[in-house]
Amino acid sequence: MNSSLPTYEDVVQASQRLEGIAHRTPVLTSSSLDAGLGAQVFFKCENLQRIGAFKFRGGYNALAKLDNEQRQAGVVAFSSGNHAQAVALAARMLDIKATIVMPHDAPAAKKAATQGYGAHVVEYDRHNQDREEVAHALMQAQGLTLIPPFNHPDVIAGQGTAVKELLEETGGLDALFIPLGGGGLLSGSLLAAHAINPDCAVYGVEPEAGNDGQQSFRKGEVIRIAAPDSIADGALTQALGSLTFPIIRQHARDILTVSDQQLLQALRFFAERMKIVVEPTGCLGAAAAFNEIAPVRGKRIGVLLSGGNVDLAAYSDYLKTA
Repeated sequence: MNSSLPTYEDVVQASQRLEGIAHRTPVLTSSSLDAGLGAQVFFKCENLQRIGAFKFRGGYNALAKLDNEQRQAGVVAFSSGNHAQAVALAARMLDIKATIVMPHDAPAAKKAATQGYGAHVVEYDRHNQDREEVAHALMQAQGLTLIPPFNHPDVIAGQGTAVKELLEETGGLDALFIPLGGGGLLSGSLLAAHAINPDCAVYGVEPEAGNDGQQSFRKGEVIRIAAPDSIADGALTQALGSLTFPIIRQHARDILTVSDQQLLQALRFFAERMKIVVEPTGCLGAAAAFNEIAPVRGKRIGVLLSGGNVDLAAYSDYLKTA
């Protein structure tokens, strides 16, 4: 893996590589929400992306850049769900064998979808095992290429194409609210926003229980935390990456946090008022904007809805408790 930091030019090249492959997802608005917040809010609906999440962009971009020898040997990835599905589908499309390391308690719908795309799933215990160690053992034993979920330049560049599309469609924005787990989406978004709309304030948003990004941003060094517990299962990372953190530190305005209850309220809003399914992790940016954790009134706001993959039984429970 090339360990150099990606640039906006890499995002542009990824956009060209994904043309006609990834969906150019819609940008939706809500007049009632705008009236209530006193703002113009534009939702980039990556919950309607292939595999139901933005992760397809980075997964496909990374696999498409592999050489013939790497393609023949196959790839390994570790993920709680959306990156797993992204790599699995991209591998099927590119005729590459994929092995995915997933926690045994990953959402059933995400695990089933990953296997449905033809990937081999290896389970681990997220509380007692290190997923990276499991993946590295498989990589070394089988000669596989590791495609990590966020700390990879081609993954970061692919994820940045979502905000590139958003800004091309909306024009200049005053602020962007981006879900934050390991930082692949946020760092890619920052590369795109800084190049296209440099005055835009870009906020990363993570669950309160897993605020390693906020701690890292404010202390100026990567802080690692214990495995967090939140309904935002796609953002339960313990630390930012060596590639994502420098980009976030340089270009982000701030890192914000939201509670699980705020995520539930946002999830219910999308179901009731906008008729779309957004998973809890996908609601991170929206929850921060809805609760005005950073200034929104009188501004043009972009919110990235990162995914819509949620177990239906859990989703039903979320709607009842919101």
